[in-house]
Amino acid sequence: MNQDAYFGEYGGAFVPEPLVKPLDEIAAAFKKATQDPDFTARLNLLLSDFAGRPTPLTHAANLSAQFKRQIYLKREDLLHGGAHKTNNTLGQGLLAQWMGKKRLIAETGAGQHGVATAMIGALLKLPVTVYMGAIDVERQAMNVARMKLFGATVVPVQIGSRTLKDAINEAMRDWIGSSADTFYIFGTAAGPYPFPQMVRYFQKVIGIEAKKQILQKEGRLPDAIYACVGGGSNAIGLFADFLKETSVQIFGAEAAGEGVDTPYHAATLTQGHPGIFHGMHAHFLQTPEGHIMETHSVSAGLDYPGVGPEHSHLQSIGRVHYEPITDQEALHAFAYLAREEGILPALESSHALALLLKKVTEFPEDSIHLLNLSGRGDKDLATYLEQAKGDAS
Repeated sequence: MNQDAYFGEYGGAFVPEPLVKPLDEIAAAFKKATQDPDFTARLNLLLSDFAGRPTPLTHAANLSAQFKRQIYLKREDLLHGGAHKTNNTLGQGLLAQWMGKKRLIAETGAGQHGVATAMIGALLKLPVTVYMGAIDVERQAMNVARMKLFGATVVPVQIGSRTLKDAINEAMRDWIGSSADTFYIFGTAAGPYPFPQMVRYFQKVIGIEAKKQILQKEGRLPDAIYACVGGGSNAIGLFADFLKETSVQIFGAEAAGEGVDTPYHAATLTQGHPGIFHGMHAHFLQTPEGHIMETHSVSAGLDYPGVGPEHSHLQSIGRVHYEPITDQEALHAFAYLAREEGILPALESSHALALLLKKVTEFPEDSIHLLNLSGRGDKDLATYLEQAKGDAS
């Protein structure tokens, strides 16, 4: 067993035979490229000059005054493209070019990864095809328009639940037949090896910057950090550099939809069980017969029945605490941050904020809390207004 492919007992590469060689080639190229000074120099230059890193660490002054605790927001919403996804797509896009690939494909849920892949395709002059569940195409129309403006082809997926799970399935089918010249830019810290390890590597800049920034501002580490978890890329990006800091409590917010006691939700670590799906051994929402369940979340980016294998491992060893957040709690947090701080968070990030609002008073006054604001909420405004209208009626 390749230990590099696992986080504890979770991970691996459970894929059809035609994908074994392409994945091995990517793993070898990734290892070589990240040891190549020219590759890392170009990546760092683009992260700075194209993407806009480092992103700020904003002191949420009004929230801090209300709660008498210091609350900080890592502003990935200010990254070019509007979300943390740009970190990973830049890295994988450059790797694809380094390997001589001629085409990029991607899956997307909320559309942010699709937008980021389309941006990088335009930058690198590589054609892009993005698979997106038909339901997500409808609720994320603005991001679909952005992808098309960047020159990408968007394929609505009409099978299954017509959400992220099915978009991944279709992207995998494409790649099986086109891997000789196509690079699959996987959007989250999930899937078969080496995707979880690559996404972790390209996203860990979030936590590295955040740790440096909080030490500059407060002179010490935070007492707690928070991020939302679907597949889990923004979360692992924040968590990675804090995992060995035992004084820091780490919280992940999952999507509970209308609640974990309802038939449809996406609280995989709270309600799921270990299994194998999408090429990895991790936790999934399953029926008693072992079939993957359909999920629901008001947030398209968290509407997924699985989670990345490192999150399964971190839960199993008790290092990270994962808790479910309902649609209503996330919608409340969405409006609350807008009203109190003048910042509109993505509905994904709103789940993390809702969890912070629940947990913050369990800590002493003047404790320090750091939340990864993984994306901006422009894309979710129509969803929020529709939900608010429904509640009013």
